[in-house]
Amino acid sequence: MGKAYTEISTGLEDAISHAKGKISRLKVHRPEPIDVKAIRKKTGMSQQQFCATFGISLGTLRHWEQGLRSPRGAARVLLKVVSIIRKPSSRL
Repeated sequence: MGKAYTEISTGLEDAISHAKGKISRLKVHRPEPIDVKAIRKKTGMSQQQFCATFGISLGTLRHWEQGLRSPRGAARVLLKVVSIIRKPSSRL
């Protein structure tokens, strides 16, 4: 068989071993948890303001803040970007 077949077969064997709890070369990548409530509070916004500003439904935000769900994909990226901004100054 070809090189591609060998690589796929080896990967599949590793995945099966991992699923059975055996030692494998498989690496599990888990994203770090995001504290959505802390991010929102850092912006100084209420839940309603945060949702309106970033296009998130209020129900989704509440589930994230309560730990019932976790943001994924583009929402994780958005929250990471929001987390690095500073609270706007109240003095102008």
